[in-house]
Amino acid sequence: MRDNHTYGRGGALAYLAAYDVHQSKVSGRTEPRTGIDPFMNPVTQVMSQEPYKSAKRVFWIVDNGSSHRGQKAADRLTAAFPNAVMIHTPVHASWLNQVEIYFSVVQRKVVTPNDFTDLAQVEDHLRAFEDRYNATAQPFQWKFTTSDLDDLLARLDRHTADHREESSVSLAA
Repeated sequence: MRDNHTYGRGGALAYLAAYDVHQSKVSGRTEPRTGIDPFMNPVTQVMSQEPYKSAKRVFWIVDNGSSHRGQKAADRLTAAFPNAVMIHTPVHASWLNQVEIYFSVVQRKVVTPNDFTDLAQVEDHLRAFEDRYNATAQPFQWKFTTSDLDDLLARLDRHTADHREESSVSLAA
């Protein structure tokens, strides 16, 4: 007797989150899909609360996802929240955005392996992880100062100048 196995798709869930680097806190939510409105939902969730609501400026560091790419997205954000400033990471450099590092942890610790019975279970696991993360996370203490950056750039300039001199040596025969 031949046994046929069927695979039933359970659907998809978009997990969108904002990460406050000063407090090391995540404000996440799930949406049935991605897009402009789903992106603006967590923005509204965050920007409606203090201290963001009354802050002089709130920087939103985003990758180049289609729902928040380009000047139109930046203008849309500023129109909705005048104190919000959208900053795009360079293409292929979303790893510079700390929320992307958080998403990487979520991928490894929460949704892999993907053996959930339904989307509600996925959402429950995401929410539980976010709560646990927010209870224990501490802001990252940067040790690389602007003085360190100046020193590094000066060394790079010297290194580049040395290589230019080496490559410009000519021989006459």
